Amino acid sequence: MTRMHNPPHPGSVLREYLGDVTVSDIAAHIGVSRNTLQRIVNGTSAISIDMAYRLGAALGTSPELWAGMQLQYDLYQAGKEKRPKIERMPLRTLATSA
Repeated sequence: MTRMHNPPHPGSVLREYLGDVTVSDIAAHIGVSRNTLQRIVNGTSAISIDMAYRLGAALGTSPELWAGMQLQYDLYQAGKEKRPKIERMPLRTLATSA
């Protein structure tokens, strides 16, 4: 899978997707608090798998759409972190281990 350069937080996509529907209305419709959904729309909380399913059902999309956007965003953010150098570990193949 190719990583997107600086993908948007899925909450900003959700905000555009909702159009004129209020956060309060969609939150009530999917059975979550307004604050929970508002944190996602503001980009301060992630879309959980459960939330991806709720949004998918309510908006006629797939849960994979929302989970995938969150994964792309998280991977990009994590990729900006400084990490220790780790050498590739040689692994035995099944043929040589028998």
